[in-house]
Amino acid sequence: MNQRVLNVVMICVSIGAGALVNYLGDRLLGVRLEFFMGPYTFSAAWILDLFLVPVFAGLTVSLIYGLGGKIWCYFSPLIVRVVSYLDAVYGSGVPDGMMLLPIPYWILLVIVAIEAAAIGGVFGEIVAKKTYGRRPRHLVYKKKAATTEVGENDAA
Repeated sequence: MNQRVLNVVMICVSIGAGALVNYLGDRLLGVRLEFFMGPYTFSAAWILDLFLVPVFAGLTVSLIYGLGGKIWCYFSPLIVRVVSYLDAVYGSGVPDGMMLLPIPYWILLVIVAIEAAAIGGVFGEIVAKKTYGRRPRHLVYKKKAATTEVGENDAA
């Protein structure tokens, strides 16, 4: 039971750290993905906020959690996007000259952000494991024998 509690704590810490990275990236770029103001919405900062910030959030989750982090990296952009949308609806409101994205369009943006975080999660798992897949590294990469058998190199 103690190991399960530690596992749940590590999941919560890693998702929280990923959500913090995503939230700070949003605030640093000054972009709110849930607002639409015509063609001026799609700037370089908007693209970075939709694609690159979730990658770093997923990378953070995967590096903190370790193997299996690519599964948990989906939740950090989902949490940040939902809280941000709810803040726009019930909290701060919509600024003048902008409109709130309808739910179906907003869901498409959330899916793209989650998939970008999945890319970061896979990168983080590759960095943590030094290879990709389910097999342990020592089973994938065999050490070469110091001596070769007679007849192996006779093809020349």
